[in-house]
Amino acid sequence: MGAKTEAAPTLVWFRQDLRLSDNPALAAAVDRCGPVIPVFIWAPEEEGSWRPGGASQWWLNRSLAALTHELEKRGSRLIIRRGPTEKALNDLVAASGAKAVFWNRRYEPAAIIRDRELKAEFPVRGVAVESFNGNLLFEPWMIRNASGQPFRVFSPFWRACLSKSVGPPSKDAPRKLSSPGEWPHSLAISDLKLEPPVDWAGGLRETWQPGESGATNQLKRFQKQAIEEYSAGRDAPGVVGTSRLSPHLHFGEISPGQVWRAVVSMMNEQEMLNNQARRAACDAYLRQIGWREFAYQLLYHHPESAEQALRPEFATFPWKTDPRTLQAWTQGKTGYPLVDAGMRELWHTGWMHNRVRMVAASFLVKHLLIGWQEGAAWFWDTLVDADLANNSLGWQWVAGCGADAAPYFRIFNPVIQGEKFDATGAYVRRWVPELAGLPDDWIHKPWKAPVSTLVNAGVELGRTYPAPIVDHDEARERALRAFAGIKGK
Repeated sequence: MGAKTEAAPTLVWFRQDLRLSDNPALAAAVDRCGPVIPVFIWAPEEEGSWRPGGASQWWLNRSLAALTHELEKRGSRLIIRRGPTEKALNDLVAASGAKAVFWNRRYEPAAIIRDRELKAEFPVRGVAVESFNGNLLFEPWMIRNASGQPFRVFSPFWRACLSKSVGPPSKDAPRKLSSPGEWPHSLAISDLKLEPPVDWAGGLRETWQPGESGATNQLKRFQKQAIEEYSAGRDAPGVVGTSRLSPHLHFGEISPGQVWRAVVSMMNEQEMLNNQARRAACDAYLRQIGWREFAYQLLYHHPESAEQALRPEFATFPWKTDPRTLQAWTQGKTGYPLVDAGMRELWHTGWMHNRVRMVAASFLVKHLLIGWQEGAAWFWDTLVDADLANNSLGWQWVAGCGADAAPYFRIFNPVIQGEKFDATGAYVRRWVPELAGLPDDWIHKPWKAPVSTLVNAGVELGRTYPAPIVDHDEARERALRAFAGIKGK
């Protein structure tokens, strides 16, 4: 009998799935019993106007380094190439003799088009291609209403999701990966020039640990410290009361299935069965995973929603162009402490508490009447969890122009929101330190504080801290008139 012929190599194309555990594309490649060649291709120009922003590139740089380290521990390596993607993959197939290319699906419009073209091309050349669900609990086409149409309202969508079972994990991270006889040429991560040329990322470095182990540590921290108080703590920006897993989920350093199973496992523990408060907290958190699923369903079925309002009447909304107030908003100098604290937290850490995101976004589109696309673009460049589906859903929700959106007359009052969710001013004092000396009663409305109080706190409005750039009551009335003008269209 002749010697057994080893299976041809398989390329595993890593994208927004930068992990080794619960990675179905990687698991399928391992099951072929031949060499596995992990690949990453940097092709930002193929993302159209949504190429990764500065904060995302910083995170990607660190996440690729973490993935490389984990692969090397298993006797493998990450092959890095620049785009165009089609050429890069073709070159790698030719250089390695690979007979299969596997990847996990993405759902952004540009990625869907690119994947469809690759699936049509490779089989003609005798190369098998297969994609997998590694980034969602349910595929966007799986959840339908009674008429067979995709949902546009979250609550019934979520009930439909809960009627289905979340699948089991694919596999744990492999202990070893089979290597080819000769590795294809690879760029170094540094060749991609993802780090900013001027170092503005000190706050990001001190806040985050990108990579699969960082995601695992963050999940463990949340399970141990925050889940019991999540129902209340998730709305308090002054405490670490949320999971902070959003950037890890975006880059696929952890799968939503892993998070889901970890939380459900907690709910099924004996000590949790009779603890209604903790079970309610778990339910509330899983619901947030559901909003992520809903965002991807909307983007998949309405790819135009990344740039256009889902509600057609908003095509004629009288958005304003005002570079001066837009700049004040981006710099955290609006004169409203909660808004400014959020924008400064965003700039320093690449992240903003979700409650404050809603308030800051509402301020831009309703107090300033600046288009939601402007805000979405700023978040896209500055968030480490900049995710096209979630970013688009969030901004359209606040602006009132998306699916299941907030009613047009819901206009957050930044003062009331601050007093309710940051009553002691801990969040504002951290991110707007020039107001730190103000008493709790005035920390969210310094322009109303007695002169003596301002003097004692070292606050001089218009010099050490800006006066409000708009009056809330006047801005609210102006917004209501503008939104009412399109209500019946």
